[in-house]
Amino acid sequence: MSGPPRITAPELLERYEVLLLDAYGVLITHDEPLPGAAELIARLNRERRSYFVLTNDASRSEDASARRYREMGLAIPARDIITSGSVIADYFRTEGLAGARCAILGTEDSVRYVTAAGGEPVPAETGEDFEVLVVCDERGYPLRECLDAVLSVLYRRADRGLPTRLVLANPDLVYPAAPGRIGLTAGSVALLLGELLRVRYPGRQDVGFIPLGKPHPPMFREALRRAGCGPDAAVMIGDQLATDILGANRAGIASALVLSGLTRPEHMDGAEGRPTWILDRLESGA
Repeated sequence: MSGPPRITAPELLERYEVLLLDAYGVLITHDEPLPGAAELIARLNRERRSYFVLTNDASRSEDASARRYREMGLAIPARDIITSGSVIADYFRTEGLAGARCAILGTEDSVRYVTAAGGEPVPAETGEDFEVLVVCDERGYPLRECLDAVLSVLYRRADRGLPTRLVLANPDLVYPAAPGRIGLTAGSVALLLGELLRVRYPGRQDVGFIPLGKPHPPMFREALRRAGCGPDAAVMIGDQLATDILGANRAGIASALVLSGLTRPEHMDGAEGRPTWILDRLESGA
């Protein structure tokens, strides 16, 4: 079976009204922009094209993300950034979690996301009781101490028959921390906690995390809402099959796998996510 057809960035701009862009592996890598990223963003801004950066990072606010991108030469407005942390508010609103006591594993910006959503933060490391656990990032807190305290509360509540909502803002398991180095991220923290709950409470259906970031629907729904368009008008440009491409597939959005990141075309064999297009490079031709 032949693979997806090749396409160029200018051809994507002609074909689709809205561009959805992943950050790591598409626009940036580590602490610098990828080739063609600055030119593409400059063209999108100059032509007033509709675009959004969809990032599973729940450790930075949209304003902080915009500042970081500007430092790398990418003039991306905060209003055009959708983080996995920013969709916590809609989840809390839909689920009626305003006022719930929340333990938060993440940075100060992660705590602000939950507070803005209506949650009442409690210190994760103290072992105080909570009703919702929100895992946003692997940084910003003493990992071992917080995991011990949080797990103790989860066991205590489960033993008493009390429900606890488990929310995972960033479902990524790993990320490229530096050339040749891989780092664990929030999804791995939740994976550990979830497995420890399943071992102690086998067969229970209420010990799993609710994921909000890619490839799950909330971020894609938010992007289409902000763009004011249907899925046929948008294309997702990403470098990972299991997050960017699979998420777009599930949302009915076309996708382009860019080969500047982690995935090669041969990785598509047997993968659940399959792109509409292959994009060799990001250059916009402008």
